[in-house]
Amino acid sequence: MISPKTAPKFENEDYLPARMLNEFAYCPRLFYLEHVDGIFVHNADTIEGAARHTRVDAKTTPLPASKRKPSADETVADETVANDSETEEREIIHARSVTLSSDQHRILAKLDLVETDGLTATPVDYKRGSPKKLDDGTLGAWDPERIQLCVQALVLRENGFACDEGVLFFWETRQRVRIAIDDELIQLTLSAIVGARELQLSPVAPPPLIDSPKCPRCSLVGICLPDETSYCRHSPSGHSLRQPLLFDIGPTRMQSLVEPAPVATHIRQMVTARDERKPLYLNTQGFSLGKSGDVLQARDKGKLVQEFRMNDVSQVNIMGNVQVSTQAIQSLLQAEIPVVYFSYGGWFHGMTQGVGLKNIMWRREQFRCADRPEFCLRFARKLVSAKIQNQRTLLMRNHIEPPSDALRFIKNLKWESERAESLTSLLGIEGLAARVYFEHFDGMIKTNRDTVGHSKQSQESNQDPDGNWLRFDFDGRNRRPPRDPVNALLSLGYSLLAKDLTITCASVGLDPYLGFYHQPRHGRPALALDLMEPFRSLVVDSTVITAINNRMIEPKHFVSAGDAVALTADGRKVFFRAYEQRMDQLVTHPLFDYRVSYRRILEIQTRLMARCLTGEIWDYPTFVTR
Repeated sequence: MISPKTAPKFENEDYLPARMLNEFAYCPRLFYLEHVDGIFVHNADTIEGAARHTRVDAKTTPLPASKRKPSADETVADETVANDSETEEREIIHARSVTLSSDQHRILAKLDLVETDGLTATPVDYKRGSPKKLDDGTLGAWDPERIQLCVQALVLRENGFACDEGVLFFWETRQRVRIAIDDELIQLTLSAIVGARELQLSPVAPPPLIDSPKCPRCSLVGICLPDETSYCRHSPSGHSLRQPLLFDIGPTRMQSLVEPAPVATHIRQMVTARDERKPLYLNTQGFSLGKSGDVLQARDKGKLVQEFRMNDVSQVNIMGNVQVSTQAIQSLLQAEIPVVYFSYGGWFHGMTQGVGLKNIMWRREQFRCADRPEFCLRFARKLVSAKIQNQRTLLMRNHIEPPSDALRFIKNLKWESERAESLTSLLGIEGLAARVYFEHFDGMIKTNRDTVGHSKQSQESNQDPDGNWLRFDFDGRNRRPPRDPVNALLSLGYSLLAKDLTITCASVGLDPYLGFYHQPRHGRPALALDLMEPFRSLVVDSTVITAINNRMIEPKHFVSAGDAVALTADGRKVFFRAYEQRMDQLVTHPLFDYRVSYRRILEIQTRLMARCLTGEIWDYPTFVTR
């Protein structure tokens, strides 16, 4: 049994907030994500709770020093009072927003309200919801709430006050519930402190809760992915996969792999707040971006052109010669909004971002796995197989007359990719599949077949500003520079997708420049290129086909110079709009069977990749459309 006297001392540990002990008792995985990984996301419940506490914390009242005389025996110190004050009535003082710490337990507590007479003190903690109804009909509280209140009592005791009970005030029902600080609660609290300290040192987050009613309303459900992680630790049939992707791993992670992992009986629909923020593209050469308060201002030669609220922006994309002020960059970094840089032609250069995730564990495992040829090959096989399958699906959906021989050949190449014995042979298989796929890509473009019979005015619209004739004919993939309109669109689209996955990898906590299939090379986001392989055809190729066939993009949106063809400024604006519409389109996840946007799927797949690196799941589930 742990007692305040025998409790382990944590001299070299950081102070643990009382709120984090509440989270640990509620869900150890939530504690790990918030306290160790430093992740926090608001939802409706947390926003309401923060608003309630804004009123509580509006006024700070200092807590007077304790008048209690120290006792020789601290076990009965709570009953020891000053002799000259035992019989007289003492004034009750209300101290608000008091922050106290315990050097013995290395814990820190912010007390909403303390009611004290100078000798005894009663902490009052405000809660958003309603009290727990006990079996006998009385009101009580859940263990996480009781533990947090007990931490406050322990801190008050160490600061010289007697504290035998605490009070929980519930906003929803406007009721006060008194909680006795007895030995049983103290034992539960000290055990929680020891458990939280041990979990802090773990390189891997604890497993998620299984079918827990706590998960749907948790603000981190979209990051934790409890049902998805549990499901991916088993095959769809419920049997464990034959072999994990990890090799030569440490004892802690090996233990998490060999232990039987429970599986969720079903994947619950993920209900997360839709991110209404949109990417901002600055495309006009000579523009400058500054800020005024929380508003970004785009100017042309000093003249204000347009304003954007920073809360409405998810990322800022700089195309070519566009200047950004230092004040704007600092404000964007503080708001965790990345600034992405492209060349005028759309070549992705890099990005400016904040410090990102502070937990280095995922990146350490990423570097370890990248040094294992077996892991790289197994992961690359899955990526290439998914890419080839999605290319075949796109041909079957959009080609005017899908060629059966080509479809059969691509299907065989998919099987070959799953048995490739080296990355070199896998590159050859991928290249062969891509050649066959792009040989028939022109069959998915319908506009060129509608030009017969058009008027002279309509035909003249197919010329670029220099009078050169442009059509959406596609004879094969070419780049650097692209030599026809379709290839210009594909190159720009692939740069945008690489940019989005680079941002996603960095925000999740992985190094976007260290991949497993694409080998490290200076300035190349190899991991982002790895993860984008299955999405090339689903996102970019589909966007190009839709933009052309729906006549969103026309020949007048291109300009040619020698053999090179590039989009005009207006053409890029139109394509950016088409690309963002595709990223916001809802699609059914083939494995989890719920509908989310492509942008959200990119984040889900990246987080599942991180789970695979740390050993939480056995295998990486690629995204393949049906």
